[in-house]
Amino acid sequence: MLDKLKEGLQIAIKKIFGAVSIDEQVVKEFIKDLQRALLQADVNVKLVFDLTSRIEKRALHEAPPPGLPRKDHIVKILYEELSNIMGSEGKVELPIDRLNVILMVGIQGSGKTSATAKLARFMQKKGYKVGVICADTFRPGALTQLKMLCSSIGIEVFGDESIKDSIKLAMDGIEYFKNRERNLVIIDTAGRHKEEKGLLEEMKAIADKIQPTLTLLVVDATIGQQCYAQSKAFHEATPVGGIVVTKLDGAAKGGGALAAAAATGAKILFISTGERIDDLEAFSPTRFVGRLLGLGDLKALLERAKELEAEADEEKLKRIASGKMTINDLYYQLEQVKKLGSLRKILDLIPGFSSIVSNKDLDLDEIEKKMDRWKAIIQSMTKEERENPEIITGSRVRRIARGSGTQEKDVKELLMKYKQTKALIKASKGHALRQFMKRFASHEFRK
Repeated sequence: MLDKLKEGLQIAIKKIFGAVSIDEQVVKEFIKDLQRALLQADVNVKLVFDLTSRIEKRALHEAPPPGLPRKDHIVKILYEELSNIMGSEGKVELPIDRLNVILMVGIQGSGKTSATAKLARFMQKKGYKVGVICADTFRPGALTQLKMLCSSIGIEVFGDESIKDSIKLAMDGIEYFKNRERNLVIIDTAGRHKEEKGLLEEMKAIADKIQPTLTLLVVDATIGQQCYAQSKAFHEATPVGGIVVTKLDGAAKGGGALAAAAATGAKILFISTGERIDDLEAFSPTRFVGRLLGLGDLKALLERAKELEAEADEEKLKRIASGKMTINDLYYQLEQVKKLGSLRKILDLIPGFSSIVSNKDLDLDEIEKKMDRWKAIIQSMTKEERENPEIITGSRVRRIARGSGTQEKDVKELLMKYKQTKALIKASKGHALRQFMKRFASHEFRK
């Protein structure tokens, strides 16, 4: 996420920590490095100079608290000031005893439909009974896309491509889900543009008619600081209760989008950091900046690990721990790791890790590719082979390799790793596996 901005900020921090002593020249060099990193991330020029001016003034004239080294104090100043420009933290807390309606708005191509499905998944995991309405009457295939995304998470979608009145669709959908005892309905609307006055008026009419509990504006991180004008136009048409920033994974202009969105006065509530249905997280300015600066975000990692633990198949874990592990169980473990997200994302959440281990030092892409190959290999095995891997010899190895599009050495490597993992778990009486599932959620790590 925002790799160039993260790299630029961490280079500046490393220079500060590498300095023999902190004088005015060191601080000014630090400020130049910050300005360069922020401008390359498309943060507004005036905002950059206002921000770095405050940081420079504080770094030169503010006395560190007793016992805190000046270098650490300067990083603390950077952390505080960057957090401030990202806005204050907001939370979505809706009553569960009545029907709530969230209206999703945004320009075409912002990733609004995907964000709608991701938000439905996010709120579903929070315990809400969710229904989704497709009120996009302009884009062909919008209903099909939404149904495809939501079917994977067991959420029903209401829509009718023969109806061209978006307000009627929204009202009919709300009534439909009200009769099915849902307590949250999320409405996906047609994409608008800040210059399309007619569409903005229609959006305002929808909002006036249905009186949503919350209106969320979806913005694309790749548009950078242009996000300000768009956010302002939508906010004027209908009050925006929060912002969802999409496509932050790898967005060079993400810093500009975040800063611009915050400048509208509406809180950034969610950020989308990947293509998976679970790649939506509640936005916390302080936690986000901590990750940018390489300070990590253990809280986010704990939350992911706790979700994983809650979904764990206890019976399967007991069987594995007893030493009766099969290839099916190895596949289950691979799936559990993938649920946490990409390995790079997981490691980025660990404080200090990204600053001491680079992509060059640890080829995470290759590790993930290997895991995907292993999953393909397992999927090419028969049920009997998964249950009893010892029968897999020469001809079976060749057939599995052909069926999975891999090489025979890949199949043999998987079988070897399976035997090693089984032996390890059996020797540790299941302790190793349970540690993987539960150690991050333990009281020790929550302190």
